[in-house]
Amino acid sequence: MLPLAALNIFAVTKLPLPAEIFEVKGRRAFVMKSQQPTAGNPWVWYAPTLQNYPHHSQRYYFEQLIEHGIAVAGYDFGEVRGAPQSSTKFTAFYEAMVAKGYSDKPVLLGQSRGGLMMLCWAFRNPDKVGAFAGIYPVCNIASWPLQRSKPSVLADYGMPEEAILKQLDVLNPFENISVLAAAGVPMFIIHGDSDRVVPYGDNSALVKAAYRKAGGELEVKIVTGKGHPEVAEFFRDQDLLEFIFKQAREEK
Repeated sequence: MLPLAALNIFAVTKLPLPAEIFEVKGRRAFVMKSQQPTAGNPWVWYAPTLQNYPHHSQRYYFEQLIEHGIAVAGYDFGEVRGAPQSSTKFTAFYEAMVAKGYSDKPVLLGQSRGGLMMLCWAFRNPDKVGAFAGIYPVCNIASWPLQRSKPSVLADYGMPEEAILKQLDVLNPFENISVLAAAGVPMFIIHGDSDRVVPYGDNSALVKAAYRKAGGELEVKIVTGKGHPEVAEFFRDQDLLEFIFKQAREEK
């Protein structure tokens, strides 16, 4: 366990904005607080939270959210890939945030592999989700995770690749997303049509088709000619911000 002094230094030198650093089950968590929180104490749960995330690319969004009375928080459980057991660990962080007085229906903001983390937790906990926003999110275990991040996938799921592939219908977020539609969870996704790392057609497009088939509320914004960079088109998007503002302020 890191000493408190070290945790406070981390908050100032690594995160894009000052934050309260605390521990949940021996792992690092953070919350960037608003000085004037909106009624209901809303918060955005950002993922991935790792040694190098979040960083300067997310700063604009975080500043805007905090200015509008919405806290931003995250939990570092490492390079997980949405397995049931790691999703359960994320629930401990959610419970810690609710115990601190924050809303019991956060807006989930998943960037790239953070999208997989958030969507896998969300479909297993639909009653705890206010909304989901994704920035070129990973939505399909058979896409980027098994193609480019296989060791982390196998470690998180604790089973061989063949066993995972046989259970995709119960493990993949896009194949289990109807529970979020039934719970009335709105979604907004921004994705580049030239993304070769997390291809749109193998990820967000599958969520779009499944969610609309289930009757869910979903908007997908395509960024023409862009792939997977951390550029203004993805990290200064006013439509994404307005979506979060609206959902964070609504009574859930």
